[in-house]
Amino acid sequence: MEPLTITLPDLRTTLALGRHLGESARPGEVITLAGSLGAGKTTLTQAIGQGLQVPESCYITSPTFSLLHEYPGRLPLYHMDLYRLSDETEIEDLGLLEYLYGTGLTVIEWPDRLGALMPEERLHIALSLLSETARRAELTAHGRAWREKIAALRDGRAWQRPDSSG
Repeated sequence: MEPLTITLPDLRTTLALGRHLGESARPGEVITLAGSLGAGKTTLTQAIGQGLQVPESCYITSPTFSLLHEYPGRLPLYHMDLYRLSDETEIEDLGLLEYLYGTGLTVIEWPDRLGALMPEERLHIALSLLSETARRAELTAHGRAWREKIAALRDGRAWQRPDSSG
């Protein structure tokens, strides 16, 4: 299946996409996020957290220095930032692998550090800046479940429904 490229012209549509991904998440799923600094990876993760019903009192921040933040919600959100790691050996040594196959949704920033540990079943989202407010998201499904979800996004674009909370 071809990647799905979505233009996100403003923060509202970025948040709507993230909320949809959180609302449709199932236990054990993995989303990998790539993009330069400032591309919107943490913002998208915050919206995914909204879709997972992470309480507003649990502000989602980038775990650059702690590597992993865990948030309660409809499913636990495991938010990893592997920027400071050099390779998969460090990931194994730190015990981060158990989160990839846990009971929650795992969102991983800088997933290239996973190397051979990259999960076969995942949604990969590459974010790029188009302007100060606009982003491009290229969604690539790896595995049947993600292919089905991407097909639904491609067909219905249900995530673009009007939403007053964004």
